[in-house]
Amino acid sequence: MQIRSTVFRFGIPIAVIVLALAYLAYTGVQESKSYYVTISELRQQSAQSNALYAKRLRVAGNVTPGSIRRSGMKVEFTLTENENTLPVIYTGTEAPPDTFKDDAQALAEGHFGHDGIFHATGIQAKCASKYAPKKTS
Repeated sequence: MQIRSTVFRFGIPIAVIVLALAYLAYTGVQESKSYYVTISELRQQSAQSNALYAKRLRVAGNVTPGSIRRSGMKVEFTLTENENTLPVIYTGTEAPPDTFKDDAQALAEGHFGHDGIFHATGIQAKCASKYAPKKTS
């Protein structure tokens, strides 16, 4: 009898705590998981399936010159990859990095909308080429 009451007193609460931690870990991984796609893959997959609209995505490209429009914390711009373009609206909590400008390589993270616009919650810009080694002639 003593062993059974000890199991109920400690075993069941420990099992509940372990299951709760496992659930929190699983949901945390699911929310932070993102898939990298190119602009052409994004266009192709969106035409084939609606499942793409529910996924968290990362898309890279060059910022089209003259496309950046800022309005407070909202930034609208266009990414270009080869001949493909993608309009992006960034509404994150942080200002875009200083290296985010025309012709910069950028990575947008967020969701692709049914409106054909990529709704980004995060932006990363590649560092300027001034950090690259000098070319010798």
